[in-house]
Amino acid sequence: MTTRRSRAKITEEDLSQAHTRLFNTHVEHLPWDQVVRRYDRPHTLCYLDPPYWSTEGYGVEWAFDNYELMARLAREVDGMMIISVNNIPEMREVFAGLHMDTKPIKYTVGGGAGSEAEELLIWNDNTEQAPKITGTPMSLF
Repeated sequence: MTTRRSRAKITEEDLSQAHTRLFNTHVEHLPWDQVVRRYDRPHTLCYLDPPYWSTEGYGVEWAFDNYELMARLAREVDGMMIISVNNIPEMREVFAGLHMDTKPIKYTVGGGAGSEAEELLIWNDNTEQAPKITGTPMSLF
C-alpha cells in the first residue's frame, strides 16, 4: 500500500515516445508456453524470466513442471531462447545439456541495500539462426 503520491510526471513527449516504441508491439493474454509456440521462427529470440524457484513474494502459483516445459521447449524451438533463473542445483539439473553461464546480480526489494547473488543464464544452441551484424552472428553475451 502506498502512503504518498507517485512523483512520476508523464509528459506528452513521454507518451509520444512510448507510442512510437510500442507501435508494432503485440500484447498477448495467453499462457507463456503458448506465446513461445505461436511466435517461434528461426529468426525469433525468446527471453524467459520466470519466478525463481524456492523464493517467496511473486504472488502467483508457479509449479516446477513449468521449468521442465521451458527446458523441453528450449531444445525444440526453431529460434533462439534465453532463460534466466536463480543459480541453484535444481535449475542446473532441469536445464542440463543446454548452454549455461552465471552473472552476478544484486537483489533489492523496496529500496533496501540488497544482497549479492548469481543469476543462471541458459540458452539453446540455435546461434546459426542469430541475426547477422556485419556478416557475423550476434553474440548473446
